[in-house]
Amino acid sequence: MDKNLPNYDTIQILSKYPELKLYNSEIVESKTRTAYIVQQAFYYDGLLKGSFFFDDYKCKAQYQNDTLNILLNNNNGYFGNGVLVKVFNNQFYIKDIDPKTLKTEKKFIKSKVLEQKLVLNTNKFNKNDSIYGFIDYKCRVDSLVYKHFRGYFKTTIQQN
Repeated sequence: MDKNLPNYDTIQILSKYPELKLYNSEIVESKTRTAYIVQQAFYYDGLLKGSFFFDDYKCKAQYQNDTLNILLNNNNGYFGNGVLVKVFNNQFYIKDIDPKTLKTEKKFIKSKVLEQKLVLNTNKFNKNDSIYGFIDYKCRVDSLVYKHFRGYFKTTIQQN
């Protein structure tokens, strides 16, 4: 936990930019940018074959029962590529979103966690509270693909 997260430069800069609109019919829920996360995917076949960068992530958070669900995703109406972070009892669990997920679906893929770090500004969650965070997550998606997902996010907690 880091109570100073709302004062970090990257978090402050998010408030100066409008939220991303990832597809034409999308209804943008926040006036300001909710995330600055960069994901790099590495493809190997014995040797490095290539890498791709994504930096168009948005954040949503919902509090349901005793679990805070933080969705960090870049769904553009055709596919989504991100993570769902489940926070409960001062612990967290990260689930990788299946890139073949359509905008109304939530499918996940199994991955092997290599490193993970999550820092939030609080460990007490209530509807309509602001939540600020930092994530640094590395995983192996399968035998050929590795993913590094890192950055800051902010949003208002919604009740499910």
